[in-house]
Amino acid sequence: MIKNIDDYNFKNKKALVRVDFNVPMNHRNEITDGRRIHKARPTIDKIVRDGGIPIIISHLGRPNGMIKPKYSLRPVANFLEDLGYSVVYGYQSIGEEAENAVNSAKVGDIVLLENLRYNIEERNNDADFCKSLAKLADVYVNDAFGTAHRAHASTYGVASLFENRFCGYLLEKEIEFLGRTLENPKPPVVAIIGGAKISGKINIIENLFKICDTILLGGGMMFTFYKALGYEIGGSILEVQHVELATKILKIADELGKNIVLPLDVVVANSFRNDAQFKTVSCEMIQRHDIGMDIGYKTQDLFSNVILKAKTVIWNGPMGVFEMDNFARGTFEIAKSMVRATEKGAITIVGGGDSASAIKKLNLVDKVSHLSTGGGASLEFMEGKVLPGIKALDVPEK
Repeated sequence: MIKNIDDYNFKNKKALVRVDFNVPMNHRNEITDGRRIHKARPTIDKIVRDGGIPIIISHLGRPNGMIKPKYSLRPVANFLEDLGYSVVYGYQSIGEEAENAVNSAKVGDIVLLENLRYNIEERNNDADFCKSLAKLADVYVNDAFGTAHRAHASTYGVASLFENRFCGYLLEKEIEFLGRTLENPKPPVVAIIGGAKISGKINIIENLFKICDTILLGGGMMFTFYKALGYEIGGSILEVQHVELATKILKIADELGKNIVLPLDVVVANSFRNDAQFKTVSCEMIQRHDIGMDIGYKTQDLFSNVILKAKTVIWNGPMGVFEMDNFARGTFEIAKSMVRATEKGAITIVGGGDSASAIKKLNLVDKVSHLSTGGGASLEFMEGKVLPGIKALDVPEK
């Protein structure tokens, strides 16, 4: 049984709260997108309202066990202070500095400790590191879905050291939306799977066969499927080792009566650059010198029509090289179709990573049913895996 923070009164308790404040910053160490911080506020506020003290822990970037100023959480402390919080900042995540910060905090304060990944023991799920974190608090709360797929000290090992461990509001929302959708979706169900490589999405596609009527495939992975069908793909991205696997997936889909839809046309360029010459061709007309960069207009219309007929839509992965403006249209059209489907009453879920980036770029975050805060975590959840960070919160019923 996983307990929610509403099941507990945090009065006079110190709560170790794992959040995902891995926020983007510019070269001046200024936060450029604070949405992850805002999303964690309801959990933090609940603990403060109860009269407890949140001890907030997070990672930022990949300092790999070294102290690197550009990965410090000090700018996050400043951001929180600008939001009106009284922040006690700890210059370490464990040890004397951390303990002094916690001990000096009073009710009404929040404590923010330094980047967990300054300690290599965090990623190694080191037992002593877990104990050092655990002794800072009375209870544990995980509100970091974005790291729930990692069995690290702060997301996995430390949880078992607390009798009282809870799921925060943000993590609960992710479990509810993704879990409910995968377990009992409202048909018809459509999945849109994109991204560069088939290798990272195979298990997702196979798991989605259980609930999906139709799977729309785009992005770089489509060329491996084209190759499996015997098409010329020119200089487009190809995972040679997975051509046979793509053939197998198409066969399984046919046997199960599932509809896998590949793009009808492709935007191809003469080089992998935004300023390259490009044109749209049918999937059978790709030439040896062409490089596939995006789905074409006919495919955009086809995919949009399928999406708008669905009651449940799950999207993970861009349709092309959307980082380049000339090849972003396919991904953006899918994003807009997700919004229109939501307006028609469909449940729409956007996985993390590049799909989320596209939605954010178009300022459509609040126009879909759910935008996942986890890239790798949402992928593994959709694969049907039990995420370590969620498993660690499970408390046996008495």
